[in-house]
Amino acid sequence: MIRSADIREWRDHDVVDPKQHKIGMLEAVYVDTATDEPAMATVRTGLPSRRRLVFVPLDDAVLGPGYVKVPYARGQVRKAPSIGTDDVLPAEREEEIFQHYGMTYQAGAGGERRLARG
Repeated sequence: MIRSADIREWRDHDVVDPKQHKIGMLEAVYVDTATDEPAMATVRTGLPSRRRLVFVPLDDAVLGPGYVKVPYARGQVRKAPSIGTDDVLPAEREEEIFQHYGMTYQAGAGGERRLARG
């Protein structure tokens, strides 16, 4: 399991898919509000004039020398829900991210957000 303190050190490192294809650069880590463990990362992609942040789950991610390898193909990650580089993830879009990766989404018991930027 990757700990929050460990992955924060990897900001601005490459994020790669299982075939070592570069997806983008790690921008931020979002923790699961129920467990306070890293759950998702945002990856900076796109051209310098049109950058965006796409979300990718950190389950089964592997830290390597200068990179974070995620178990999802580059194409799938690049098609994931995204936000602008200066935007904040709206609570109502969280479920969309989980669905993109075939994951079950469950808000907190009182309807709280599932993801919080770490």
